[in-house]
Amino acid sequence: MRLDAVRRALDAELAAARLRRAGEAPRVLDVGGGSGVLAVPLAVAGCAVTVVDPSPNALATLYRRAEEAGVSDRITAVQGDSDALASLVPAGDADLALAHGVLEVVDDPKNTVAALADAIAPGGAVSIVVANRYAAVLHRTLAGRLSDVRALLDDPAGQLPGESLLRRFDTEGLRELLIDAGLSVELIQGTGALADVVPGQVLEQSPGAAETLAELELRVATIGPLRDIATRLHAIGRRSA
Repeated sequence: MRLDAVRRALDAELAAARLRRAGEAPRVLDVGGGSGVLAVPLAVAGCAVTVVDPSPNALATLYRRAEEAGVSDRITAVQGDSDALASLVPAGDADLALAHGVLEVVDDPKNTVAALADAIAPGGAVSIVVANRYAAVLHRTLAGRLSDVRALLDDPAGQLPGESLLRRFDTEGLRELLIDAGLSVELIQGTGALADVVPGQVLEQSPGAAETLAELELRVATIGPLRDIATRLHAIGRRSA
């Protein structure tokens, strides 16, 4: 499996957490990760993972994946909304809290990030992945959907009429969310800056192109102008020790 920028950052964070715990399993809180896409691989890697998700169907998928991978004993599933996170998980217990693809759909992203910050231990980190507003502008411009471009620019939240996403973010808005929650911003990077605009036939017709593209994605992940138009933005915020 090729390493992407988000996974690289999470691997480094978990290695640091393991050192802080003198080799014990890092504790991970995955909010909105009910189907186990992140939780199961993290459990396989030796983490103790708590998943909070409002969907019983998603949690059922999580249980099945965890059993198939043989890591059911390392995963705790909790049904509930991010708005009630303080009553669902112990404060200051997690080494790493994840909210990947969550802030776009919650009622109050500021409250959600604050709850994530409260859930991590001193020295721990919050990892957030969100949809990038300006990537949506770029992609719809390339597709000739100019009315969508106007709507994305005009709407304060970067929302299109009729879609399920309540909002999109930009780099500075994401940074402010972390700072407002009392976290220090250690990383903001992009994913999909290049890969999501390369025509599929280029990858199909050019041997080795996919590997080269993956390497380039890692190189440009933190380069400001390219990061700021990446499809997704990834941030790491740290709670002071």
